[in-house]
Amino acid sequence: MSKQFTVPPVVFPSGGGVNPNVGNINQRRVPTAPFQPSSSAIPFMAFDMGSVPSSSGSLGGTISTSAVSASASFEDEEPLLDELGIHPDQIWHKTRSILNPFRVNPAAHKDSDLSGPIFLYLSFCLFQLLGGKIQFGIILGWIVVSSIFLYVVFNMLAGRNNGNLDLHTCTSVVGYCMLPVVILSAVSLFMPQGIGVVRYATAGVFVVWATRSCANLMVALADGVQEHRGLIAYACFLIYALFSLLVIF
Repeated sequence: MSKQFTVPPVVFPSGGGVNPNVGNINQRRVPTAPFQPSSSAIPFMAFDMGSVPSSSGSLGGTISTSAVSASASFEDEEPLLDELGIHPDQIWHKTRSILNPFRVNPAAHKDSDLSGPIFLYLSFCLFQLLGGKIQFGIILGWIVVSSIFLYVVFNMLAGRNNGNLDLHTCTSVVGYCMLPVVILSAVSLFMPQGIGVVRYATAGVFVVWATRSCANLMVALADGVQEHRGLIAYACFLIYALFSLLVIF
């Protein structure tokens, strides 16, 4: 026996017979925007940009002002070489003062630096490499030992009270006076290998040149060591003779 269920009739109302309280159930609801800014919202986050002309104008003015200040500060910055402590004009002035062994300018070496000596050391290593000698480690080690050796010898001669030459200045002077040895290394590339007397004589001239320049600078930059000029010159001669042996052999 089948059961009978009472189903209410389904009524499809027309457009004109819509119940005003219920509304049209077939009519789709219009979606609302997910974000509707209120009147107190931030001006630049509003959708209507035309409603806040004053705020946008002030924002653009701020950006342009900051851009101008940034460009002005960039122009006022020092060059990259000056920030790294490398002054090409100063290096050239100090190097040129070594070219005349009889008239060295001590005033040019008052401000010591290591950029010029490093350039000369690399040039010396390069010329030795062109001659078939890979001596980067040897040259670097001898440079450090030579600078410390001359610094200790000078302070022992000048005494504790008169020794006013620091290690940085000593390293700078020794490095710049390496210029004759660097020139010797470049000249040796074009010299015949068989004639030993010519090579020894040429090396002796450049070693005396470097020794005289270094001794004059050391005495001029320090105080109270005029009577020890010969001993300082002897220490400088040992240093540059040692480097010249790398060129000869």
